[in-house]
Amino acid sequence: MIGFVKKLPKNSITERLIPQMVGAGTAVGSNYCEADCAESNKDFIHKMAIANKESKESKHFLRMIVVADPSSASQARSLWKEANELNMIIMTIIKKAKITEANKATRPSKFT
Repeated sequence: MIGFVKKLPKNSITERLIPQMVGAGTAVGSNYCEADCAESNKDFIHKMAIANKESKESKHFLRMIVVADPSSASQARSLWKEANELNMIIMTIIKKAKITEANKATRPSKFT
């Protein structure tokens, strides 16, 4: 993604979109790393949800960049697909983590 935005032509529109794209695109990975070190299942779910949100934002900025620079459509499409795949993977992870959390809440304690 960084290589992609470095190649974009600079104009008043792309100069506004590029920092937002870099911010959202790099936040996916950093929030995933934070989730990997989460202190609880709830914390993990929360951080994965943020990673998912940032991935969705990345897709939005990719669409806007293509409007600003139609010649970038092919490479942007590839990155959009990758971000979409990440959304689906992250949503599956979140759903499974929520099931685990719900099962913990309904499991009787050994000590009662």
